[in-house]
Amino acid sequence: MSPIRSGLILAFFAAAASAAFAQAPPSPHPAKQLLVSVADSWGSKSGKLQGYNWDGSRWVPAFDREISVLYGRNGLAWGRGNLPVPSDGRTHKREGDGKAPAGFFAITKIYGYARKLPRGADFPYRQVSKWDAWPDDVNHPNYNQHIVIDPKKGVPSWFESQKMRHGDFAYKWLIEIRHNADPPKPGAGSAIFMHIRRGPNRYTAGCTSMLESDLVKVIQFLQADKKPHYVLLPKAEYAKLKGPWNLP
Repeated sequence: MSPIRSGLILAFFAAAASAAFAQAPPSPHPAKQLLVSVADSWGSKSGKLQGYNWDGSRWVPAFDREISVLYGRNGLAWGRGNLPVPSDGRTHKREGDGKAPAGFFAITKIYGYARKLPRGADFPYRQVSKWDAWPDDVNHPNYNQHIVIDPKKGVPSWFESQKMRHGDFAYKWLIEIRHNADPPKPGAGSAIFMHIRRGPNRYTAGCTSMLESDLVKVIQFLQADKKPHYVLLPKAEYAKLKGPWNLP
């Protein structure tokens, strides 16, 4: 190959690489790991979920199949997450509305009944005691926050309905979805988790639920140093936000 032709080829590839780099917008978030669930519409009560790892240039699927999940019994509404959502006139998540929050949410901790996480998992974890609670009373000073009460100071009247350890199998594992956090806005929705589903048609009050085997797979997938986030969006909104939010 002549020096001139070789130089032209190298220049072409250098220009192409430079153009591709220039066209790649900066990511609006630090996540290198995503859990993505796309619903058919705002009224959807079920959907699919896939995990993704960022390999430096693209999102790579992590699961060999999509996971079936259930949402709120009344569908979806915009939530309060880490990225601003469009001002499109859609309703926003409210306490007690039975809707799952849509948006982009950090995942930072797992709670559960067991002493430690399932084999192969490595993520910040707290074993829930009999005195752990997550207040959903909009007038509580610790609304939508994890707290531990001191029984020596008396057990408050609200505790029984808002304690975290009920012996309910559905709450064996709880992946916290940080909706309406930092700081919480009273009335904007509380206690949003991924947890075990109660049945194939037992929709939630706002959480995302799935089979226990699938939830364990998700728990084993999460890596704190990759700053995992959960994305839940209706199909039309996902198409609009895929580029701006740097989604798979």
